Amino acid sequence: MADKKATRHGFYDGLVNLARKHHDIYAVDADLGSATGSAIFQKEFPDRYIDVGIAEQNLVGISAGLARVGLVPFCSSMAVFVAGRGFEIIRNAVAYSRINVKIVGSHTGITAAGDGGSHQAIVDLAAMRAIPNMVVLSPCDYFQAAKMAELMYAHQGPMYIRTSREPVEAVTSLDDEIVLGKAQQLCDGKDVCIIATGMMTVLAIEAAKALHEEGIEAKVVNIHTIKPLDAIGIKEAVLSCKGRVVVCEEANMFGGLSEGVASILIEEDGIRFAWVAIEDRFGQSGATSVLLGAYGITKENIVRKAWSVIQR
Repeated sequence: MADKKATRHGFYDGLVNLARKHHDIYAVDADLGSATGSAIFQKEFPDRYIDVGIAEQNLVGISAGLARVGLVPFCSSMAVFVAGRGFEIIRNAVAYSRINVKIVGSHTGITAAGDGGSHQAIVDLAAMRAIPNMVVLSPCDYFQAAKMAELMYAHQGPMYIRTSREPVEAVTSLDDEIVLGKAQQLCDGKDVCIIATGMMTVLAIEAAKALHEEGIEAKVVNIHTIKPLDAIGIKEAVLSCKGRVVVCEEANMFGGLSEGVASILIEEDGIRFAWVAIEDRFGQSGATSVLLGAYGITKENIVRKAWSVIQR
């Protein structure tokens, strides 16, 4: 694995490279450029960068206006604010009319440990999945986030991408293909299927290595597109592992990837299902490693859940 880098930086590095070729790309931020990663865009393209101040509804509304005149705005803030305070404007001004606005939510999950529960986004996946016409993305590492800038630019319509504050090890490369709406198998196995998204994919691969040492071959499937979910790919992956599946996400267990995968598998016989997620509680402040342990967002918990479905 390569050096650790945050997906928030990967995304904007990718967007800056893309903006050198496409002059219709604009970045819009809510006074958090240094936090979201958009400051690098501002530095290179100051004339195509708009800071609206701490006003997430204005952030989305102004972006909708830019899109209406043919530009491609990427608007960013911490996810808890843009997906929370900006929700009504996202729904009515962007998604309702399929306006070509790209929304970037950073500091997702609880890995932004020092920010505390008020700033940790645990329901953004559920909120954005529930909006019609919205595509929802969740890259697993720096390289995948960088490649998603081009994927988002190429897609016509509203999109939401979830990025993280904390750096993670790279488990993909810039040479890996990303297909919108298609699951990505990173490890092959036949005993249990671990389906993960975002930084949880890194932990899932570590768990698969630990399980291998215990004689268990785990298939690891990375879900970079939360909506639309790859129903066919997910079903095939799980059934190839005797119906044993563990779903991993750094988000609330309600409304996110876990429930999405469960809805795909609900009519299949012999499914043994477990999840590693935030179990319906708010985040809190603390050291990152301590907080992840307290919430079960660990390699060890994935291994335990894998054994639970194997032995069930």
